[in-house]
Amino acid sequence: MRPSLWHPPIALSTAEHAIIKRIRRAKLFVFLRQHRHELFADAFQQELMTLYKDHPQGHPPVPPAQLALATIVQAYTQVSDDEVIEATTMDRRWQVVLDCLDTETPFSKGTLVAFRQRMLAQQMDRRLLERTVEIAATSGAFGPRQLRAALDSSPLWGAGRVEDTYNLLGHALRKAVGVIARQQGRGLRAVAEEAEVSLIAGSSLKAALDLDWDDPSAQQHALTMILDALSTVEHWLETQPVPAETASQVAATLTVGQQVRAQDIVITPDGTPTLRPGVAAERRISIEDAERRHGRKSRSLLVDGYKRHVLRDLDSRLIVAVGGTPANAPEASVTDAIETDLAAQQCTLREWHIDRA
Repeated sequence: MRPSLWHPPIALSTAEHAIIKRIRRAKLFVFLRQHRHELFADAFQQELMTLYKDHPQGHPPVPPAQLALATIVQAYTQVSDDEVIEATTMDRRWQVVLDCLDTETPFSKGTLVAFRQRMLAQQMDRRLLERTVEIAATSGAFGPRQLRAALDSSPLWGAGRVEDTYNLLGHALRKAVGVIARQQGRGLRAVAEEAEVSLIAGSSLKAALDLDWDDPSAQQHALTMILDALSTVEHWLETQPVPAETASQVAATLTVGQQVRAQDIVITPDGTPTLRPGVAAERRISIEDAERRHGRKSRSLLVDGYKRHVLRDLDSRLIVAVGGTPANAPEASVTDAIETDLAAQQCTLREWHIDRA
């Protein structure tokens, strides 16, 4: 079933008055408490409700407006999902904003994570940002005009596992065979042995290879075994009667393995596979996170993931646009997307301040 609309009180209670008087920092808590009913008007809540399907059974979900509000405060305070749950229990500032003062925590960690995944999948996070700008414009603090804005970038580490070439190939193979195993209702090891690639069934590919990694020839031998396994799986899957959807999932995973092979491995004139010297352009570093890249914020600071780019209005201090790029992308590459966002807000840049370092 669909979640209900969230209509917390507008007027401050006596207890809330006392708490707000004592807040000397983090005035965003006060702003959100005073304007949450405008930010999450019924029309916008109806947009958020489209994140959920209307099922006749089950418990009503937590109002998405309340979860979206928690997401804003989480981003502002830069705390983990576990700390969000702790804050709704222990921090009276959070309780005032989320209307859970002296009551039980309004949602669980799993509910918060699932909501964020739904929101990102449907790009509702962008709509949430646009909505905050709409409220700021209504208040008169910001509106269509020429901006003095500063753009700054910072590292954003990814969540997917970063792996070397051996484990990337093994991970892709294990994932492809796992799709078949689940479709057939069998264990991964049984299917891997049937496909004659039992080395990918263990918890550690390198342990299964059982090589002396101090031996210079071990790398070539390992690559040969893994590439043979990749070819074996490709040919074995051609003989398996699987539904079209399963075949598509398997093909997508094998394509990742083939991408890693093309980027990381070269064949010597005598036919021996070896690791490519240097790093290929746009080299993939994670199976689960396709866009994640090696990057560098400075000479000493390496980033495995992304860069986030934040544009702040120097007059109102509002964040008016954000962008994200892989960590290896030039920082100037985000400017076109940010200018498109500003055009949608009917804003133009009069001054653009950037960190030239």
